[in-house]
Amino acid sequence: METKTQAVQRLISDRWWARWTALILIASMMFFGYMFVDVMSPLQSLVNTKLGWSPEAFGYYAGAEYMLNVFGFLILAGIILDKMGVRFTGTLSASVMFIGACIKLYAISSLFAGSAFDQWLSSWWVEMPGSAKLAAFGFTIFGCGCEMAGITVSKAIAKWFEGKEMALAMGVEMAIARLGVFAVLSLSPRLADWMGKNDPSVVPPVAFCTVLLLIGLICYVVFTFMDTNLDKQLGASANGEGEEEFKLSDVGGLFKSRLFWIIALLCVLYYSAIFPFQRFGTNMLQCNLHISETQAADLLRWFPIGALCLTPPLGYFLDRVGRGATMLMIGSLLLICCHLIFALALPAFPSQGLALATIIVLGISFSLVPAALWPSVPKVMDSRYLGSAYSLIFWVQNIGLFGIPIIFGAMLEASNQGVTDPTQYDYTNPMLLFAGLGIVALFFAIWLKVLDTRNGYGLDKPNIKSDNDSVRLDGEA
Repeated sequence: METKTQAVQRLISDRWWARWTALILIASMMFFGYMFVDVMSPLQSLVNTKLGWSPEAFGYYAGAEYMLNVFGFLILAGIILDKMGVRFTGTLSASVMFIGACIKLYAISSLFAGSAFDQWLSSWWVEMPGSAKLAAFGFTIFGCGCEMAGITVSKAIAKWFEGKEMALAMGVEMAIARLGVFAVLSLSPRLADWMGKNDPSVVPPVAFCTVLLLIGLICYVVFTFMDTNLDKQLGASANGEGEEEFKLSDVGGLFKSRLFWIIALLCVLYYSAIFPFQRFGTNMLQCNLHISETQAADLLRWFPIGALCLTPPLGYFLDRVGRGATMLMIGSLLLICCHLIFALALPAFPSQGLALATIIVLGISFSLVPAALWPSVPKVMDSRYLGSAYSLIFWVQNIGLFGIPIIFGAMLEASNQGVTDPTQYDYTNPMLLFAGLGIVALFFAIWLKVLDTRNGYGLDKPNIKSDNDSVRLDGEA
C-alpha cells in the first residue's frame, strides 16, 4: 500500500524520460532560434553586393537584435516570466520570434525591393539602405523574443531538473542550441547558392529558417501541456508556478549585490567577444585566407562543435565535482589567445589548419564559460525571482551585444577606407577589440574566483549538494 501511495505522489518531472522529453521540446525552440540568429552571418559579402549594405550597415543590423532588450524590454520580460510562468512567457517569446523573422524576410525580398515603402525608408539616413532598416527592425523584434526565450528556458530547466542533473540538462540545451549555429553555417551559403542557382540570393536561407521557427513554436506548445500536468501535481495555481509570490521590490536587492554585478559584467564582456564574432567571422576568414564564402563558413561552423561536444560532459562534471569559478578563468584565457591569433598570427600566416585549430579552441572556451556560468545562478538566487535574475544578467549582456557589433562595423570600415571589395578587408584592429574584451573578462573571472575562495559562495562546489551549502545573493552582506 505504501508503494502505491508513493507511486501516486511521484511527479512527472521525477521520471527521467518525461523531463528529458520536456528538455528536447524547449531546446528545439532554441535550436531553431539560434539558426535564425546566424542565418545571414556567412552571407556578409553577398549582402554587401546584392543588397548594397556597407560593413557599418551590417554592424547596425547585427546589433539591432539587442536594441529593445537594452532599453528595458528584458527587465520587463523577467517580470513577465516570474508573474506569468514559463508556459505563457515561452509561447509568447516563440511567437514574437516568428513575427520578427517574417518582417526580416519581407525586408530582403523582392516584394519590398523598389516599393514605395522601400523608397521612403531609403530617403533618410542614406548610409543605411531601406532593406537594412526594415531587416534591423524585424531582427529587433526577433531579438526580444529570442532573449525572452533564453531566460524562460533557463527557468524551465531549473524547475524540471530541481535536485537532479540540472547542469547537465543546461549543458545539453546549450549543446543543442550550438548545433543550430553549426547547421546554419553549413546550410545558409549552400541554400543561397543552390536555390538561387546561378544568381545567389539571401532570401532562401532566411525563408527556410523562418519556417523552422514556426516548428519551434509548435514544439513549445506541446511542452506547455506537459508543464500544466506538472503544475497540477505540484498543486500550483492557474497563473503561478507553485512558488512564493514574486514581488517587484525583490529586484532591487539584485542591484545591490556585488557578486551579481561581477557575474553580469563577466557575462557581457565574454559574450560580446563571441556572438559578434559569429556575425563577422566568415568574412574575416574569407579575407585572411583568400577562400570562398562557402569554404570560410565551413571552417567557422566548427566553432560551435567544441561547445556542442564538451558542454554536456562539463555540466556533468560541475554537478558532481564543481570548479565552476576556475572554469570561467580558463575559458576567458582561451578566448584571449584565440582572438589574438585571429588578429595577428592568421594574417601573417594564412593557414587553414591554424584557423581551424583556433576555431576549435574557441569552441572549447565557449563550452567552459556558459557551462559554468548559467547553472551557478539558481544556486545563489531565490527561485521566486530567478527569472528576473536571469533577465537582468541577459539585459547587461545585451548592452554589449547591441553596441559591440556597431563599434566593430565602424572600426572595420575605418580600417578599410577606399576598399570596395568585401573579400579584401583588414580585420586586425577589430579583432584586437575582441581580445581586449577577453582581457577584461579574465579580470572579472579572477575577481570572482578570489571572492568565492574568501567568502565561500560555493561556485567551485558541486551543483548536487546538501541544503546546508546553499548561499543566496539576497542574503549577501
